[in-house]
Amino acid sequence: MNPIPLALYIHVPWCVKKCPYCDFNSHETQRIPETEYVAALLQDLQQDQQLAQGRSISSIFIGGGTPSLFSAAAYEQLLQEIDQLVPIEQDAEITLEANPGTFEYNKFRGFRKAGINRLSIGVQSFETEKLQALGRIHDREEAIRAIGAAQDVGFERINIDLMHGLPNQTEAQAIADLEQGLALNTRHLSWYQLTIEPNTVFYTTKPALPQDETLDNIDEAGKTLLQEAGFIHYETSAFAKPEFQCRHNLNYWLFGDYLAMGAGAHGKISDSQQKKIIRYQKTRLPNDYLNPEKAFTARQQPITEQDLGFEFFMNAFRLSQPIARTVFSERTFVPPNRFQSALNQAVQQGLITESATHWQTTELGQRFLNNLLTLFSN
Repeated sequence: MNPIPLALYIHVPWCVKKCPYCDFNSHETQRIPETEYVAALLQDLQQDQQLAQGRSISSIFIGGGTPSLFSAAAYEQLLQEIDQLVPIEQDAEITLEANPGTFEYNKFRGFRKAGINRLSIGVQSFETEKLQALGRIHDREEAIRAIGAAQDVGFERINIDLMHGLPNQTEAQAIADLEQGLALNTRHLSWYQLTIEPNTVFYTTKPALPQDETLDNIDEAGKTLLQEAGFIHYETSAFAKPEFQCRHNLNYWLFGDYLAMGAGAHGKISDSQQKKIIRYQKTRLPNDYLNPEKAFTARQQPITEQDLGFEFFMNAFRLSQPIARTVFSERTFVPPNRFQSALNQAVQQGLITESATHWQTTELGQRFLNNLLTLFSN
């Protein structure tokens, strides 16, 4: 049996409103074809069922778009029928991305009853003015109420999504957002800098962003605050109290496998028998995904041996924890010495430390992650 852990990613591509910074596969709509989409998702998984290779699902992440626009009944049906096709482990982490708007958080009790046990709430900021600049449809008070509502109905595992480096944001404002998140007794924070991506409104109409010096000060002060609050900086932009790390994302960073369901979803599957790894992507546009005359899978391709080193380290070196050499060998089917020259350079430059059993990124390596990864791209 394939020993590599298996997760599942489900993409729900619709939003009430497309945010000006968002380059994800999301589409504005007033009508969501919930019943048709759930049926398509299950048909998609049925066709991919053999990719599980006898494994069970250890975590599920439902992303978007805005997945909380779907009903709790839809997720209850979806999870039950997934379990019939590919068994879901009894203690699996099942995450749903949710918006803080009143309409969504009134559904939280139903989501919990449906089997979802972790919420990732897209707050982005607790300052209403900044939320308006980001095109968000909630305000500060709705965000605070949504987190409280999730806690009240029994969600112990909650992530708050926060961005910094927002238009005209000061250091004090950025740190105030973090302080508000901590005051709500959250145990996981995704905290990352706003970046301007192609094919977004912000790319064509650039907002006034903070200067580099301000961004550096925000980064340093925020990390200090989170550390003092007992959070582990376990991944480049993720902070958690002990035992509350996102298990699904850890599977990504440690080069585990994951099935893909939904428009534009990406998957990765390893074949332990043939010693090869395939990446694949579902057709991107929702209408194409729902079209019975079109295939669910748009493309798939094997990862070359050269790319395996880059892809493994691109993921694993995002983590602050030590990375076992055995994990590299087991999940790439390539001996570590294939990339020893690049590893030696990384050690010499102070970007990682190396022992007989593990590698680990240094603080310098975390700060200059792109420089570190460049060593493995040739």
